Amino acid sequence: MKVLTNGHFISCDDENRCFSVMIIDRDKIIFTGDSVPDTYAGCKQIDMHGLTIVPAFSDTHMHFESYALFGTTVDVREAQNFEAMGRMLNDWIDAHPNAKFLPAYGCSAHTVAEKRLPETADLDAITDLPLLIVKYDGHAAVANSALIDLFPSDILADPGFDARTGWLYQNAFYKGVNFITGKVSPITLLEGMQCAAEALAEKGIGYIHTVEGVGYQNDIDIDTINIIRRGLPQKYTVFFQTMDVDKVVRRKMTHIGGCFSLALDGCFGSEDAALSEGYTNHPENKGFLAYSQEEVDNFCIRANRAGLQITMHAIGDAAVDQALNAYAAALKDYPRKDARHILIHGDLMNKAAIQKAAELGITIAVQPAFLDWPQEPAEYLESILGERAAQILPLRDMVDAGLLVTSGSDAPCTIPDPIEGIHICCNHPNPAQALTPEEALKTYTLWPARSAFDDNLYGSLTPGKKASFVVLDKDILSIPKEDIRTTKIRGVFLNGRRFRPSERFSMPELALRILHNFRED
Repeated sequence: MKVLTNGHFISCDDENRCFSVMIIDRDKIIFTGDSVPDTYAGCKQIDMHGLTIVPAFSDTHMHFESYALFGTTVDVREAQNFEAMGRMLNDWIDAHPNAKFLPAYGCSAHTVAEKRLPETADLDAITDLPLLIVKYDGHAAVANSALIDLFPSDILADPGFDARTGWLYQNAFYKGVNFITGKVSPITLLEGMQCAAEALAEKGIGYIHTVEGVGYQNDIDIDTINIIRRGLPQKYTVFFQTMDVDKVVRRKMTHIGGCFSLALDGCFGSEDAALSEGYTNHPENKGFLAYSQEEVDNFCIRANRAGLQITMHAIGDAAVDQALNAYAAALKDYPRKDARHILIHGDLMNKAAIQKAAELGITIAVQPAFLDWPQEPAEYLESILGERAAQILPLRDMVDAGLLVTSGSDAPCTIPDPIEGIHICCNHPNPAQALTPEEALKTYTLWPARSAFDDNLYGSLTPGKKASFVVLDKDILSIPKEDIRTTKIRGVFLNGRRFRPSERFSMPELALRILHNFRED
């Protein structure tokens, strides 16, 4: 029993309650209020010293296993030029003399002195170890000659593979990622998952929606995350990235979709997000749609009939329209009162699309970090989108229309950081689209849990829910919005237990936690 007193608790519930006392029994909250009931008067009290306490944060769109994998290799986002990038890669190679290949992450033309992306010749000058660097936006990659020599014929023959530069786009990219991730040892991935879970916990993240399934043989990555998630400190909801509804039903999963096979379009970084009007710098280019409307409709109809919750990637307005049309077709075919289907990103949504999404009950899973992204700066977006750049992520319009809006990172594309995300929501580059601090906080707490039917246990500081919360040094609802990002985390509690970064759990401990949680399920 823990009796926490003298705190500034922000419930994040629908009534927006605040209180000063919270009592926890094991992993659940059993009381909230402003005085300790007589029943608990004899219990030891923990003084919270007036600090602010909020529910544990959420991340409602990430690729957890990819985030874990790239956490074990090299992140080149901070490299200021190709020479520095080469040093980072070779330092890793020197530290791993037995490595047979190297998947790296994060190159961008906007953050290096060369002002262009590296090509095969640049990578060949760095190493002859098979090397793949995934672009910062997670939608393209470049390979060196040593890796290209290993690629199977279907990658080399794919129109998305540029043999001159070594770049892989669209389907060639997905095939290339599948090829290299399939060579990762299970132990490496498992260790990376432990480290990734700990990194997320340090940021106060206790609730996660992860999209998984990148082409491992027999979908072993899906089975792995479905087992391992039970031993990690956070709550993980897994969306299977497949259009094969039977695969999901056979595994008794209830969530389908994400990116990869459910990416309806590309992204702004590769200028292939699907637009209704051409890109400003190349008016003849409207990006691409990966599927016909009929194909997306048929998928959504099958998944909706099976009672699954669907989520799909759509960045450009044309892809958003395609997703909403498919959801409408599915719900007309088989009406469900509360399906809570999700649209990921929704970067360009006009008011008509927002209204249609609201009428369909669609959740929008946004990534606030895209609004302040060094790897994809505002001046670049303005150069390719013109005036449309100011319309990216119209958060105010979404919330005012009654949409459920949830926030995430799209990790490994951006580094998960809910406090930074709340700051960006409140300091939107387009002030007319900014959220209030209370609304921004809810996009990371109550609304994510509600979006996946988990608000009976997560998302607010309410009796009966899990005792997962974050202790902050500032009240982010009352400080100037310009100062929100200066807020520091003073403590993280997950399931009633304080998380300490220095505490690593061993493989046997992980196995015991998995077995325990299997019994609870």
